Amino acid sequence: MLSRLTRPWALAVCALPVVALLATAVFAPLPFALAQPGITADVLGKNKGTEVITIEGAKTRTTTGQLRMTTIEATNPDTRISLGQVVDAWFSTDRAVMPHDAVYPSGDSTKEIEQHNTAQMKESQDAATRAALDYLHLQDKDVKVTLKLADVGGPSAGLMFALGIIDKLNGDGSEGDLTGGRTIAGTGTIGDDGKVGAVGGVPLKTMAARRDGATVFLVPRAECADARSELPKGLRLVPVTTLKSAVSALTALSKGKGTVPTC
Repeated sequence: MLSRLTRPWALAVCALPVVALLATAVFAPLPFALAQPGITADVLGKNKGTEVITIEGAKTRTTTGQLRMTTIEATNPDTRISLGQVVDAWFSTDRAVMPHDAVYPSGDSTKEIEQHNTAQMKESQDAATRAALDYLHLQDKDVKVTLKLADVGGPSAGLMFALGIIDKLNGDGSEGDLTGGRTIAGTGTIGDDGKVGAVGGVPLKTMAARRDGATVFLVPRAECADARSELPKGLRLVPVTTLKSAVSALTALSKGKGTVPTC
């Protein structure tokens, strides 16, 4: 025969499953990745001792200012993310919680993801070169462009690569720099036709940009709202849709003439 439990004991016994569930939720791995502002790199300069952009077959110019591509850093695809980490990052302004599959393709190993990101970077560099040379009415067969950026993958540096090539070859078209001597940062994919695409992680990239001295940030127009959500003080957003619109905006900003779009 089972004896009747006193009220305190009954509550304790009932609470055991709840405590067990909470403990499981706190320590069990969740399908998320954590991200934070990553490195930035000046495509007009050197990265780890190597020029990011080298050009053969055409005269290049000495540039001033910087064009900085931006990144985010995410936890490794096999990192176990707990509920406590998610809650902590959720209330942090310099970290973000992102669905694991939005950062890394489902089922891919770390090696496969690295290979995928490297391939995307190569495609982005090729597209940036074609878009920049087409903008300047130059031919691939006449001008050889080499782009090198260590330890960075993915397609989001395309816009900044293209602008860097244009600045090294033509500047603003009238012997001035596209940067106007400023530190300009930005993000965005680039197509062969010069169209700029969205990339994700923009709020974290604006933080990285401001941290490294940028005062202007080029953002795909479709991501203006995201960029404004955690915009650091002292950083001006300039939305772009094409390579041509980016060059026009930077030229207007540099010369102090014309319209510079805003988010």
